[in-house]
Amino acid sequence: MDKKQKTQSFMGNVIMILFAQIMVKMLGLVYRMVITNIDGFGNSGNGFYNAGFQVYTVLLAISSVGIPNAIAKMVSERAALGDYKSAHRIFVTAFKLFSAVGLICAALLYIGSEFVAKYVVNMDGAQYVMRALAPSIFFVCVSSVIRGYFQGLNDMRATSFSQMLEQVFKCGLTIVLVVAAVGSMPAFMAVLTKLTMLYDMGRESVTPPEILAAWANAASSLATLISFIYLVFFYNRRKKGIYESIGRSSAAELTTSTRGLIKMILMLSVPISLASIITAVNRVVDLATITRGIEAAFASGIPARAGQAAIAHPTAAQLNKEAVFLSGMLSKSDTIFNMPLALNIAFATVLVPSIAGALAKGDTAEASSKTSYSFLISILLILPCAIGFITLAQPIYKIIYPATSDGADLLAIMAVALIFSALTQTLTGALQGIGKVFIPAIGILAGCVCKVALNIVLISMPSVNIYGAAISSIACQLVAFLVNFMVLIRYIPLRITAGKFVVKPLMSGAAMGIAAFGVYRAMFAVLGAGYVNNLIASAAAIAVAAVVYLGFVLRLHIMNRDDILLLPAGERIYSLLVRRGIYKES
Repeated sequence: MDKKQKTQSFMGNVIMILFAQIMVKMLGLVYRMVITNIDGFGNSGNGFYNAGFQVYTVLLAISSVGIPNAIAKMVSERAALGDYKSAHRIFVTAFKLFSAVGLICAALLYIGSEFVAKYVVNMDGAQYVMRALAPSIFFVCVSSVIRGYFQGLNDMRATSFSQMLEQVFKCGLTIVLVVAAVGSMPAFMAVLTKLTMLYDMGRESVTPPEILAAWANAASSLATLISFIYLVFFYNRRKKGIYESIGRSSAAELTTSTRGLIKMILMLSVPISLASIITAVNRVVDLATITRGIEAAFASGIPARAGQAAIAHPTAAQLNKEAVFLSGMLSKSDTIFNMPLALNIAFATVLVPSIAGALAKGDTAEASSKTSYSFLISILLILPCAIGFITLAQPIYKIIYPATSDGADLLAIMAVALIFSALTQTLTGALQGIGKVFIPAIGILAGCVCKVALNIVLISMPSVNIYGAAISSIACQLVAFLVNFMVLIRYIPLRITAGKFVVKPLMSGAAMGIAAFGVYRAMFAVLGAGYVNNLIASAAAIAVAAVVYLGFVLRLHIMNRDDILLLPAGERIYSLLVRRGIYKES
């Protein structure tokens, strides 16, 4: 395969992963939007959903996050040498190892769910969500091994197709199960609930939000099972070709013992997983400080809000209910917050191998150029998303959460954290490219410590309450960004100038924000209130804002010729800009 074909193959894999990421995030937003607006779910259902899910992610990070990359690296190294027999042996060993790890972690989550819910996150009811999610840990573990194996063989179809399939079923099943469980629970749902030990059926006749949240997450377990079955079929359909490759192995196979292979797999997967583990643990600690902080803030009285009168001297149960409600309100912004990051991580992933390859050849100049470029792309991608969330937070909430649109200002605050989160994401990829795999973990740990300290101080203030969690998120991401950035510039001299990377993007973003706000207010004034009118006004504002932002980016020449040529179809884009007179031929 020549260089051009390799480049096309690589970009084909990148586009496949990018499409899968976009689809997964969009479908995730769809089902969260639907179930949040179902009567009886709302903010409280989101609170239980989020609490159980955050505990689940800790065990998931421990058991599976680093698997695909670790297996892919080991398999690709052996495949590059023509040693397909050892590559397959690595796969088989990893499958057995992580099957055991997945079973243990799933059992721990199910058995310990009640203790964690009541005494760690301080949210009685979250245990039902954890029990519903427990089986998926096993299926994600074994699925990650299969995905990693085929990634190592340069076949991204297993990863992208299984992710899309999983999310399609997760979206559909989540909505179906929650709708089926609403109100007086149908007989078949009641039987399933009893059989799965999700809930004591004698407690209430109407399905409470914690059980709706549990059924929403039971859909996740079913979807991961379906995805795993697909991957098994995917492997079996290629088994003949795999064994033919093993028969053609042209290199000496690994003589490492099974124990040695297990050690190698763990030594690779643990550092990669460490940052995710710290982040997941921090979310649980964050949740625990939020619930306790809210209870402290409103111990002498819960203020009135729409649909609820003020409560003087609230009971423990009333305080817990308020903490669940406000936590759920915050989690709505998290769902939207994570969408732009999917685009950013796709672009960062494209550039990381280039950085690693350049450094392997001793070409520091190319590594610097690639890193600086990825940094610029992250800024240009995330900045308009963040400014859009700030200026149009309330209209966005009214579109996505029409039945419970409170808390939009939390999204506006979190939008600032989004900028630093995306930049940290890109810097993490660059640091991994130069072999500094522990620095991202140190950065996020420092940020998490800062966040917990601010949570304890801010959330307990009645005038700040849940907004303290959003403010502390900005501090957390800023600290993580600074740690990553300061370390990276010691090893790679980044080509960053204030004008190109800060001033001009901010000018473009400010113009975009003013345009978005102005168009929305004008359209709203003409059309009036109502869901459809809000949707039309928001769509018009976003469309105009996008044109304004792109226009400023091009007219200010933030991206030079070389930057544009690196984009997909870059030559065509640059030729078009030259013909339009925006850029001069060079």
